Amino acid sequence: MTQSAPEPDSGILETFENPYPQRDYVIETICPEFTSMCPKTGQPDFGTLSISYIADAVCYELKSLKLYLQQYRNHGAFYENVTNRILDDLVNATSPRWMAIVAEFTPRGGISTTVTAEYDGPDTNDEELPGE
Repeated sequence: MTQSAPEPDSGILETFENPYPQRDYVIETICPEFTSMCPKTGQPDFGTLSISYIADAVCYELKSLKLYLQQYRNHGAFYENVTNRILDDLVNATSPRWMAIVAEFTPRGGISTTVTAEYDGPDTNDEELPGE
């Protein structure tokens, strides 16, 4: 087992006020040089992250996103963990109406992997069932 850097800190993610909160519009950010580390081999994993979301009150700031993602360079985690962790951290920072991340990793050993994770936003129509 290889040694990994500390857990990425989502506290560095910054936001700004959504200039059009009354409208649903999709923001897409492409990160073509994403790097994480395989927890088994210690070798780098390279990929492209495509982050799409419909903001509610706030949007994430791009420089802070870049600094947040750079923390994964030396952090050992499998593709599935990396993708879902980033989604959770971005959802926690921005509380979007909807968000999806597609992580396309470059081939390793002749096999490429794409992981897609999605957040559907709060469902305000759900009523709590008795006993919950």
